[in-house]
Amino acid sequence: MNTAPLPDSGISPGLAPGSRARMTFAGALSANMLNMIGVGPFITIPLALAAMGGPQALLGWLLGAVLCLCDGFVWAELGSALPRSGGSFHYLREAFGPQGLGRLLGFLYLWQTLLIGPMSIASGTVGMAHYLTWLEPGLSATAIAAIAATVCLVNLVLLWRDIRVIGMLSVATSVIVIGSCLWIIASGAVHFDAARAFSFPPHAFVIDGGFWMGLGAATLIGVYDYGGYNTICMIGDEVVEPRRTIPRAVLWSIPLVALLYIGLNLAILGVLPWQQGMQSKAIVADFMAAIYGPIGGRVVTVLILIASWASALMNLLGASRVPYAAARAGDFLAVFARTNARGDVPAVSLLFMGLASALACLVSLDTLIAVMIVVQTMFQYTAQCVAVILLRRRQPQADPGQFRMPLYPLPVIVTLAGWAYIVTTARPLHILAGAGMIVAGTLLFLAIARRARQWPFSSLKAFRP
Repeated sequence: MNTAPLPDSGISPGLAPGSRARMTFAGALSANMLNMIGVGPFITIPLALAAMGGPQALLGWLLGAVLCLCDGFVWAELGSALPRSGGSFHYLREAFGPQGLGRLLGFLYLWQTLLIGPMSIASGTVGMAHYLTWLEPGLSATAIAAIAATVCLVNLVLLWRDIRVIGMLSVATSVIVIGSCLWIIASGAVHFDAARAFSFPPHAFVIDGGFWMGLGAATLIGVYDYGGYNTICMIGDEVVEPRRTIPRAVLWSIPLVALLYIGLNLAILGVLPWQQGMQSKAIVADFMAAIYGPIGGRVVTVLILIASWASALMNLLGASRVPYAAARAGDFLAVFARTNARGDVPAVSLLFMGLASALACLVSLDTLIAVMIVVQTMFQYTAQCVAVILLRRRQPQADPGQFRMPLYPLPVIVTLAGWAYIVTTARPLHILAGAGMIVAGTLLFLAIARRARQWPFSSLKAFRP
C-alpha cells in the first residue's frame, strides 16, 4: 500500500498517539454503555418474545449476558495487551504474525468493518426512526430511511471535534439514558404482576429442536443488544492509562447493562401481557402509556430517541478508527490515514463511515441485525479467542499493569462455544452471507498481495523484472 507523505490539503497524515487528547475512565465507561443501550432493547424485546413464544425469552437475555461477559474478558485482555486505536485490526495482526497470516486476518477485519460497520451504525438510527412512528404514526418507509440517514450525517458532523468533548458529551448523555431506564424499571416494579410476568405457555420448557432454535435466536438478539462493550478498544490511543482503563470499562459495562436489560424485561412483562408485547412495534412506549397514559408514552419515546442517537454516535466513533489504523500501518489506502487540520480527528475514515452508514439505512432493520451479528461471529469474535491463546503462549508472563483474565482458559472456551451455537442456529442465508464476505475479502487480499509481491507471494520478488 502507498504510505508516502500526503500533500498539503488542510488534512494532515496524523500525529503520534501520545500527542492526542485523552478520554478518562468515566468517558470510556459512558461510551461503552451508550453504544450498548441505544435503541436495541426497546425494539428487540418483541422479537425475543416471538422467537421463544413467551416470557421464557428471558433465558436468551441471560445466556447472552454470560456469553458477552466471557467475550468481555477476551476483549479486556487484548485491549490491555495492545491498547491501540483500531482494536481487532492490531490484535489479529500481532497474534497471528504481522508478516504472515496476521496480514490476511487484519485485512479481513478491515474488510468486515467496511461492510458491517456502516450496517451496525445504521441499525441504531433505523431503529430510532421506527420508534419515532409512535409519535408520528403516518411516517412512510421512505421517510423512516431518510430520518435515519440524516441522523448518521448529523453524528458525522458532531464527531468532528476534540475527543475530550465527545467524552464529556457521552457522560452527560449516559445520565439521561440510564436515568430513563431506571424510571422505566421503577414504574414497572410499582405495577408488577408476577402471574402476568411468568405466564409461561404449556410448551415453554419442552427441550426439543424448536426450543434450541428459539433460544439461539433470542440469544443472538441479546448479543446484539449487549454489543458495544468493545467501543473503547477501538480508540485505545486516545484513552488515559489504557492498560487499566480499557479492561475496567469493558468489564464494568457488561454487568451494569445486563442488570438494566433484565430489569426492563421484567418490568414490561409484569404490566403488558407477553402476547400483546410480542406484537408491539414500540413496546416501551406502549408499556409507559398503559401506566401513565399517552403523555407517558410520548415522554419515554423522546428519551429512547436520545438513547438511540447517542448509541449511534458512539458506534460511529469506534468504527471510524479502524480504517484509519489500518492506513497508518500501511495496510490500507493511505488517504484513510489523513486527519483534520488539528490532527485529532481521522477525517477521511470518519467521512467514509458516516456516509456509508447513511446509505445502509436503506436496508431493513431485521436484516441489518442478523447479518451483522452472524458475520462478526463467524470471523472476528472467533478469531479473537484464538488470538488470546496465541499471545498467551508467546508471552506467558504479563507486563506490569497488564490485565489477564481470571480462570483462563474457561472464558475463552465458553465464548467459542457460544459463538458456535449462535452461528449453527442462524438462518442459512445469513451464514451464506458471512461465508461470502470472508471468501470475497480473502480473494481481494490475495489479489492485492500478489500485485505488491507481499505475503504469501513474497517469493515472487525474485522474478520481478
